Amino acid sequence: MTTATTTDDIWAVLEAVTDPEIPVLTVTDLGIIRDVKLKEDSGVEVIITPTYSGCPAMNTIEINIRAVLQEHGYDNVTVTTVLHPAWTTDWMTEAGRRKLKAYGIAPPVDGTADKGALFAEQPKVECPQCGSLNTELVSQFGSTACKSLYRCLDCREPFDYFKCH
Repeated sequence: MTTATTTDDIWAVLEAVTDPEIPVLTVTDLGIIRDVKLKEDSGVEVIITPTYSGCPAMNTIEINIRAVLQEHGYDNVTVTTVLHPAWTTDWMTEAGRRKLKAYGIAPPVDGTADKGALFAEQPKVECPQCGSLNTELVSQFGSTACKSLYRCLDCREPFDYFKCH
């Protein structure tokens, strides 16, 4: 077993931890890893923020973080959840956004907040299948809490949209 000796090494190890709901994304792609700290007792603390406070995948992610670090020689792993400030899609990497689109999920549209203001225009969401912006919201609730269901009016395909917040 090789033990990482710097926080950069640990960040690299964490690249192997994928999101159980969207397996093409890593926890680093999502930006849910807030910080990594080496502790004086040879331990590691990983600080995470869930995409949603009630995200059901976070328990699995925490288990997977511990497992991958233990596979690399760290037996003393602490995973700390921090809720403030709240996670935002601004923390997603550009690579993560590209992976979402290639997987068939429209990435969050920059500069929008899906708060459903009374008279706000819906964001122009690009269809991940054909690239058209001629799309419409079908339901605020998609296959998971972090996604909405859209339909492309050109290619007629339904698709998930990763909500902004």
